[in-house]
Amino acid sequence: MASSLPALIAGLAMLVLGAEALVRGAARLAAAFGVSSLVIGLTIVAFGTSAPELSVSVLAALRGVPDLAVGNAVGSNSFNILVILGLAALVTPLAVRRRLVRQELPLLIAVTLLVMGLGLNGSLSCLDGALLLAVLVGYLTLLGWQLHEAKAASPVRPRVRSRRHLLLDATLVLVGLALLVQGSQRLLGGATALALALGASPRVIGLTVVAAGTSLPELATSVMAAIRHERDIAVGNVLGSNLFNLLGVLGAAALASPGGVAAGAGPRLDIAVSLLAALACLPIFISGGRISRLEGALMLAGYGAYLGWLIARPSS
Repeated sequence: MASSLPALIAGLAMLVLGAEALVRGAARLAAAFGVSSLVIGLTIVAFGTSAPELSVSVLAALRGVPDLAVGNAVGSNSFNILVILGLAALVTPLAVRRRLVRQELPLLIAVTLLVMGLGLNGSLSCLDGALLLAVLVGYLTLLGWQLHEAKAASPVRPRVRSRRHLLLDATLVLVGLALLVQGSQRLLGGATALALALGASPRVIGLTVVAAGTSLPELATSVMAAIRHERDIAVGNVLGSNLFNLLGVLGAAALASPGGVAAGAGPRLDIAVSLLAALACLPIFISGGRISRLEGALMLAGYGAYLGWLIARPSS
C-alpha cells in the first residue's frame, strides 16, 4: 500500500480543488442567471457529482456483478445522508428550505419505496429501468416548470457578468467535476484493492468502499459548500444525488444488463436501510428547519453503527 500513497494524496488534493472550483463556479452561475443555489445544487451539482456512481454501476452491470451495481447506488444514498449531511452539519448548522420538506424529501422516500416494490420479484428488469429513467425525466420537467413559474411570479434580477466571466464560471464547474471524478477514482482504486485483499464480498465492497468512494465528490462538494456558507448547495447536492442514484444510476444499470440487475434479499435489505435514513431526515428537517451540529453527529453515529453491523454479519 506504500506505493499507492502518492496516488491517494493526489486524489485527495484533486477532490479538494475540484470541490472548491465546482461550488464557486456553480454559485456564480446561479447568481448570474437568477437561478436559486438550491436548484443548482439539486441538478447540475448533484448530477455531476453522481457521475462516478453512474459509471461504476453501469460497468458492474455490464460485467455481470449485479450486487456491486445495486450496492453502489443504494450504499451511496445511505452514505450521502448519514455521513455527508452529518459532516457538513458539523462544519456549520445547515438551513433546510421548506420546499425540500414538501417536495424533494417526500419524493426521495416515494422513489425508494418504488425501487423496493420493483425489486420484490428478485430483480430490476430493463422495463423497470426504463420506468425509473422516465420518472427522472418527469422530475426534471417539474423542476423546469417550477423554475419558470417562480421567475414569472417574482423575477430575480440576475447579477450582471460579462461573457468572459460567465465562460470562466462554466469552466470552473467543468474543471471541478473533472477533478472530482479523477480524484475519487484514484482514492477508490487503492481502497477497493485493500478491501479485496482482506477478503470482503462484492456486496460489502459495493455498500461500503465503492459507495463511499464514489460519494467522495458529493462529500467534498457539500463540505466545501458548508465551509463557504452555500448551505442550499450542500443540502440540495445530497438530495439531488440520491434521487439521481435511484432513478438515473439504477435505471441505466438495469437497461445496460439484458437480464436486468438482481435485487434479492440482500439488496432489498440495503434499500430498506437507505429508506430508513431518508425517513430519519423528516423529523430533523421539520424541527427548526435546520440540521444542527448535534443532529449531524447523530447521523454519523448512525452510519457507524450500520457499518459495524454490516461488517459483523456472518452472511456478508
